[in-house]
Amino acid sequence: MNNKKIFVVGSLNMDLVVSAERMPKSGETIQGSAIRYVPGGKGANQALCCARLGSNTTLIGHVGDDLFGKQLVSYLNENGVDTRHVGVRAEAASGIAAITHTKEDNSIIVVAGANGLLSADDVQVLENLLEEGDVVLFQLEVPLATVREAMRISRSKGAVTLLNPAPYRELDEGILKAADYLTPNETELEQLVGQPVGEDSELQEALVRWESLHAVRLIVTRGARGCAYVADGQLKTVAPLKVEAVDTVGAGDAFNGGLAHGLCKGWDLDAAVAFAVRVSSLAVTRFGAQEGMPTLDEVEATMRADGK
Repeated sequence: MNNKKIFVVGSLNMDLVVSAERMPKSGETIQGSAIRYVPGGKGANQALCCARLGSNTTLIGHVGDDLFGKQLVSYLNENGVDTRHVGVRAEAASGIAAITHTKEDNSIIVVAGANGLLSADDVQVLENLLEEGDVVLFQLEVPLATVREAMRISRSKGAVTLLNPAPYRELDEGILKAADYLTPNETELEQLVGQPVGEDSELQEALVRWESLHAVRLIVTRGARGCAYVADGQLKTVAPLKVEAVDTVGAGDAFNGGLAHGLCKGWDLDAAVAFAVRVSSLAVTRFGAQEGMPTLDEVEATMRADGK
């Protein structure tokens, strides 16, 4: 029986989602159609995704001592995430993300708030929580020094480390040496490798070259084109399910949650990536980063329909 666990070190935000017909131009004011207050934050999104898929999941992070903080933690608890290591900070407000949402796309501004107070001391708890083979999932909405220390501890304990480098920041060797998997989108990958990756040939060249220099596996999310990675020097692409997209916010987080779930189950990379793409595909069919996360039953239903 697999008793491995997933630990997520990351952010909790309240998403303030304004819906509109289109994005405003620079200096322009337009009329929006609705505003919603939706639990989010990359760390919380990914933790909730893992929990809905049935993984034993713990989140390490911070919220403010305010209404948003209480709501964020309550929703995670309702969905099975262990929040005993989510601290409440009186000196800062909970993080927020201001999101402009249209039918085609979204734009996001994040204010870190209490997420910015998560320190290297706060993640020392991993020393006593982690066991060999557990999976630890990271993003970059908390201080980089905190991510670096948490990854160092995770590697020393024999855990599998999965870093979603979003929002992108330059990664030093201390972080790269502690990462087993990096999951950038195409924009983040271009920043990481310093070259265009729009065409498949460019993407394959970039992945092969980068992986030859670093002992880290790259798995690139490509939106409507699914995801891609290199196996035996060749580009492998996994296409998404054909669905009607309602809200793309949280699609990348769903992919990372699904990937972490598969790795935690001990699946090979092909199986874990294929599963993660299904999770991400289903996540965009409902509104809200966390509300859109599918259950394991929903994902398995698509597999049965495809004869998997």
